[in-house]
Amino acid sequence: MNGENGRNDMSAGPSSGSANKSDVLRGIILDEQSVLTLTELSHVCAVQTGYIIELVDEGLVTPDIATGESEPQHWRFSGAQIRRARTAMRLQSDLGVNLAGAALALQLLDEIENLRAQVRAMGDE
Repeated sequence: MNGENGRNDMSAGPSSGSANKSDVLRGIILDEQSVLTLTELSHVCAVQTGYIIELVDEGLVTPDIATGESEPQHWRFSGAQIRRARTAMRLQSDLGVNLAGAALALQLLDEIENLRAQVRAMGDE
């Protein structure tokens, strides 16, 4: 929006770019070594734990399960599984893809990643 002086008038509206003292951005930095519980993963993805359980049941994400501890409250999710859960969630929420479509998309993304790694390895030889 141009103001009277011909410059962009960015001061109007809530997206003005200036933060109030009460506006605080909070977050958690996750990396490949991060390990989350079911509850933590559902919080990070902003979904119910039942949705994560459904992703596990459909094979889209695979928790690390300690021997003899197969109950969901004992599941732990690695950084790679966290990324897969968030990708599946975004495919469904942003693109309207169903679980089967999300599973196929994740499989194809994995294949692309593997092929890129092979190409890099061939370039290093």
